[in-house]
Amino acid sequence: MKRALLVIDVQNEYFFGKLPIQYPPNSFDNILKAVDTANQHNIPVILIQHSSPQENASIFRKGSKEWEIPEGLLSKNHSHIIEKNLPSSFKNTNLEKVLRDMEVDTVTIVGYMTQMCCDTTAREAMHMGYSVEFLSDATGTIPISNSTGTISAENLHKTILIIQASRFSKVLTLDEWITSFEI
Repeated sequence: MKRALLVIDVQNEYFFGKLPIQYPPNSFDNILKAVDTANQHNIPVILIQHSSPQENASIFRKGSKEWEIPEGLLSKNHSHIIEKNLPSSFKNTNLEKVLRDMEVDTVTIVGYMTQMCCDTTAREAMHMGYSVEFLSDATGTIPISNSTGTISAENLHKTILIIQASRFSKVLTLDEWITSFEI
């Protein structure tokens, strides 16, 4: 097994922007711990950064403070930063080439938001033939409300984990993932 850790959209927008992550608690600390663990085990860490294609975008506006990757993450060892503007980390990016060049067969997903970019990337990775690990406490989300209803961050997060585990990913806690290196 040759893994890569995909750190999806861990950007300031989720900390002091318009989309503050609410569930699960400590997801950012767990993301940082996942990066540290990956670095200890020589697993490539790839940072994915979402950019809104509109110049006057209200979220993820390229060059804004909210668009930036937090220094606590950016300062950690990583092999690539890949910019995207759609929910999939693969669509219109060079992520697949990067993974193939590194001979990766398993991607581990951490980051934000569980139901959007993490879920979409995990599904697409599975469709492309990768094994996918989805870290339940190192991904996170916000409550959603739209014309079809309202769902809490906790219920949304747990629902996506159930769906991921039903077909697309091996859903693990951070501790379970770390323990897998000791086996």
